[in-house]
Amino acid sequence: MGTNSVHTSAALCDYLSKRVDTGDVVHVVNSHPGGEQTDSDDARDGNDAMNVVESRLGDHVTVETHQYIRGNEAAEDIIKCAEDRNADEIVIGVRKRNPTSKIVFGSTAQDVLLTSNIPMAVVPLEKIP
Repeated sequence: MGTNSVHTSAALCDYLSKRVDTGDVVHVVNSHPGGEQTDSDDARDGNDAMNVVESRLGDHVTVETHQYIRGNEAAEDIIKCAEDRNADEIVIGVRKRNPTSKIVFGSTAQDVLLTSNIPMAVVPLEKIP
């Protein structure tokens, strides 16, 4: 699961709660570019996002969190984590766009879709005005 906020985590947990079984492992990835582009608030918000998954799913499955702050694109970190752990599927959220928007997915979701060979679930999030 790739997440960047508590709201994204909650929506992805709603999706996963119907799909996971006792004994499953959910790996939660939060990725930041690092350096001047990432501050302590970003890291804290990432931890909060991962904690939502632990609190929502942790009683039923094993939740392992991975916060990466190492200069990679988020898609790269999500795919690498999924490949290293032989994941069954990647779960990521996408925001609903307004009708005039030309972008169907955010760049992270698009990069994961176009790069990974692992099945992917795309969960719609709240609409962007």
